[in-house]
Amino acid sequence: MPQIVRVALDVPLRRFFDYCVPKGECLSVDDIGCRVRVPFGQQRKIGIIVGLPSESAVPLAQLRSCEVVLRDLPPLPADWFRLVEFCAAYYQAPVGQVMLSTLPAGLRSTTPAKPRPVRRLPDDTRAIAAPALTAEQEMSLAAIAAGGPGFHAYLLHGVTGSGKTEIYLRLIERTLAAGRQSLLLVPEINLTPQLEARVMARFPAAGLVSLHSELGESARNRNWRAALSGAARIVLGTRLAVFAPLPEPGLIVVDEEHDASFKQQDGIRYSARDLAVFRARQCGIPIVLGSATPSLESWANAAGNGAGNGARARYRLLSLHARAVEGARLPVVRRVDTRVDKPIDGLSGALLEAIEKRLERGEQSLLFLNRRGYAPVLACMACGWTSGCRRCAAHLVLHLADRCLRCHHCGYAAAVPKACPTCGNQDLSAFGRGTQRLEVVLGERFPQARVLRVDRDSASSRTHWEALVARIHAGEVDILVGTQMLAKGHDFPKLTLVGVVSPDAALFAADWRAPERLFAQLMQVAGRAGRADRPGEVLIQTQFPDHPLYAALVDHDYPAFAAAHLKERQQAGFPPYTHQAMLRAEAPRMADALSFLNTARACPPPGCENAVTFYDAVPMRLSRRASRERGQLLVESSSRRVLQQFLAGWVVQIEAIKAPGSLRWHLEVDPLEF
Repeated sequence: MPQIVRVALDVPLRRFFDYCVPKGECLSVDDIGCRVRVPFGQQRKIGIIVGLPSESAVPLAQLRSCEVVLRDLPPLPADWFRLVEFCAAYYQAPVGQVMLSTLPAGLRSTTPAKPRPVRRLPDDTRAIAAPALTAEQEMSLAAIAAGGPGFHAYLLHGVTGSGKTEIYLRLIERTLAAGRQSLLLVPEINLTPQLEARVMARFPAAGLVSLHSELGESARNRNWRAALSGAARIVLGTRLAVFAPLPEPGLIVVDEEHDASFKQQDGIRYSARDLAVFRARQCGIPIVLGSATPSLESWANAAGNGAGNGARARYRLLSLHARAVEGARLPVVRRVDTRVDKPIDGLSGALLEAIEKRLERGEQSLLFLNRRGYAPVLACMACGWTSGCRRCAAHLVLHLADRCLRCHHCGYAAAVPKACPTCGNQDLSAFGRGTQRLEVVLGERFPQARVLRVDRDSASSRTHWEALVARIHAGEVDILVGTQMLAKGHDFPKLTLVGVVSPDAALFAADWRAPERLFAQLMQVAGRAGRADRPGEVLIQTQFPDHPLYAALVDHDYPAFAAAHLKERQQAGFPPYTHQAMLRAEAPRMADALSFLNTARACPPPGCENAVTFYDAVPMRLSRRASRERGQLLVESSSRRVLQQFLAGWVVQIEAIKAPGSLRWHLEVDPLEF
């Protein structure tokens, strides 16, 4: 009887596949977790061995033989299997796709390139000394130590500049001493360079590797192998690094845990933060979630520690209220009432005066405007034409530096017209302002100043980003104009002024998460000011200076903001007090998308007709993107368990719907965007 091997493959089917073991091969349980090359249809694919069943549902005569078992790497560990299987089950994705998508591209190739060796460390690997701890840092570390071994989840709420990173480093030091590996997750690639340098300086011989999307294929392959073999004792990466295989896990840290970048927005729509908590629980190790502005979900999970409504706490709350650098204080936050101090070209008199003072003192200023480009829309006042995207239900943004109109949703670009395409009027007007326009205005208003714009257009790669940061640290910049890229995680000692331009739109946005995101953005960007021994100041230009959100910012009072918004969400029945999933569909015609969603709504799994609440199928807020019409259907339940049971059966019903070949759909659990 030939031996049977069960294999996971990267295909959109919710099952594994059985093959015969090649003649001359004899597999054991030690081979579970190895890769294997198999025939699939007319192709060859790389799969992962998940089992050695004694029999198959497919007759032996119909089983094809796998071609070769790849033993160039240690088998994937058991806790990795538990993680990806949970991810597939919770987010309703085919388990084979989840497993294979977490591997570097080189390890999924049927003709892999030979790996280059793990890099040799320089002979001089002297670690820099650790700084002295503040009393609050000592207390937080003592509390974590008192928790003892095993799984514990800690929410480290620390104001900007309070020394959260130093706590991470001390915990990594303890983990290394115990002979275990550490996983450190950050939300964005541009946060990795300075953190990577800081970790490397403290632990130069520990075998630090990074995992993120800007690594070349060879580097990612090499670093992933180092994690799996145990040669890398510290793994630093963005959301995909949560799947890094670690044979000896000892600690997980999620920095800026509130950041939406931890949620994958295409493909398998998982939350790396939530998976990190699951992984820590399964491995029986501590996890630290750090932020100056925790997500309201995490804050609610710290209930019972003064953070919530008295429910049982899932996380232990640790707080850092003061900045760690001696003499550094939180910046003074002031509101500029733009109904009185009317801005000219987006800048109020109070903000212009504050910038002037910084220029006189040789200090740096940052103007925060979360909108790229020169102007959001180009329009003709004669006939009413506007620069609409032909592929999306959105405007083309004017990028004057590139002399083009660009859609920030689908990427479509067109030359700036010399005259109105409708009536021929040559006097076209730019309405609103983006970072490029603000850069121009500042250059005209302060011709002696060195103005630098930092957004996704000017920092399109990690190399560009690092070059811009080096200029800021070198004192080659007087005024920074930036988007949220500059809002968090960066320490610029000469920066003492932050001006916030046009933040009010998010106060009344249709998305109920918008105020939470706005508060986090503003509190994070405010934290860039005065991080050294020079006092910082923040000016917020607003037409609503009495709004409670701005009042909480003035007092640096995240707990008050969180308590008020959690109360509102509880009253409204929003997460975290309910649990949601979103079915989305897109097609060339909106009628087809909505018809599919309504059909899905009408076919709940048997016995689950009243298990959840359905909302109406409606067009998405951006109803057309890249020439495809988009609709959505929201489903929710007060019980996560009930919702999961419903979704497991519902997704099977959805897959059976006969839909036009041009229609695409996906199901997102715990959606962040509405």
